[in-house]
Amino acid sequence: MAYFWYKTFHLVGIVVWFSGLFYLVRLFVYHAEAKDKPEPASTILKQQYELMEKRLYNFITTPGLILTAAMAIALITTEPDVLKDGWLHFKLGLVVVLIGYHFLCGWLIKRLAAEKCLWTSKQFRALNELPSVLLVMIVLLAVFKNSLPVNSAILSIVLLIVAMIATFQIYGKIRRRNQARAQLQSET
Repeated sequence: MAYFWYKTFHLVGIVVWFSGLFYLVRLFVYHAEAKDKPEPASTILKQQYELMEKRLYNFITTPGLILTAAMAIALITTEPDVLKDGWLHFKLGLVVVLIGYHFLCGWLIKRLAAEKCLWTSKQFRALNELPSVLLVMIVLLAVFKNSLPVNSAILSIVLLIVAMIATFQIYGKIRRRNQARAQLQSET
């Protein structure tokens, strides 16, 4: 019975953690764009984003990480033989990358607050796609385990990345076009 409780809260932790990571980097996008706004809006927006970023990181994202990790350890204690499976080693490797991403976000919060971050909103948009790819890979491993159809999985990941890049490019073109229209309208 303990296994099901651990698994339930492991999944809850994952949802909370990923929700925080997805929203946090979206806030970085807005924070980076705030510097292009006229004063006093720029200062007000940057202060608001700093507050939101810190709260999200400290009160949602990091507790989500801790709950996920604690319940993963608890799950392993119920089935220690799973540590012998190659799929779990690969999954844990991806989780280590994800934890690194989490702490990169914490570092970026500090850099943005100190106004020492040189990242652009476009770079933050690209960074925001990494946890999506990691999530898909981790879920594939968790579901298929040792029977993962590697060729299909690789194809799926490549298609996902291509779709993300295409969406990113299309969004950029639409955004530039709308900005050009707005500038034309303000000039007339």
